Amino acid sequence: MTAPLPHKDRPYRRQIDGIETTMIRPQRGLSLANLAELWRFRELALVMVERDIRVRYRQTVMGVSWAIAQPIVMMVVFSIVFGRLAKVPSEGFPYPVFVYAGLLPWLLFANAVSHASNALVAQSQLVSKIYFPRLLLPLSAVGVWLMDFVIAAFVLMALMLYYGTPFSLGLLLLAPLLAGVLLAALGVGVFFSALIVSYRDFRYVVPFVIQIWMFATPVIYPLAMIPTEWQWLMHLNPMAGFVDGFRAAFLGKPLNLGALAVAAFVAALMFLVGAVYFQRAERRFADVI
Repeated sequence: MTAPLPHKDRPYRRQIDGIETTMIRPQRGLSLANLAELWRFRELALVMVERDIRVRYRQTVMGVSWAIAQPIVMMVVFSIVFGRLAKVPSEGFPYPVFVYAGLLPWLLFANAVSHASNALVAQSQLVSKIYFPRLLLPLSAVGVWLMDFVIAAFVLMALMLYYGTPFSLGLLLLAPLLAGVLLAALGVGVFFSALIVSYRDFRYVVPFVIQIWMFATPVIYPLAMIPTEWQWLMHLNPMAGFVDGFRAAFLGKPLNLGALAVAAFVAALMFLVGAVYFQRAERRFADVI
């Protein structure tokens, strides 16, 4: 007769057919043990990021230049349609610079969410054969897009020089703003990655959600265009605060600390909800993936 299972969800040893076997069970919810385990597997996460970067740019025609072409093409299209034809205001800045400063954090968020959402299904063989913290897969998927962000940021600086837009000390805020965008992307990506394992049709829902989300975020228009009585609703979208914060950092416009505080809180809440759902769904990943 085998010994009863322990109450706590943690690795333990038991006798199975006379062989002492280490049993690994997922923990319920988030704890310091989860974070410690992620830190212990940090080298694996770095290897995954490096591998994804190599795979992404291997045997490609455009290579790294795609990181430049995507925001520039979108900037040109938006500048013609919304800047020239629709006459959307740009808070006194050249519209190409204004919209590019909004596209910079948005594309990082959108690409990170899309990549992280499909990370588990794309790595199904790893999930079903070996043990490691499954949360590493969507986490490492987000890190791949940091390279594109850095390249696109230098393009924005060149664009600012071309249009004579001065730099400001607000650039020192880029690190915390970037952390906020990544936290929001991880929250959404982790949630959808766990959902897609059980319900594969959600792979088609994610692009639609991201597309609608972009128009609900002040990427192509200023936050001030929203009527005052509806701005509280806009602030519940964390990307609204972060996009406006990036514009303030690059273009030197006044920083809306209240909107940033709400954005940071909502992003942290989204990550917590996504991580908790991921942990609860993780115990059945290997069975249904």
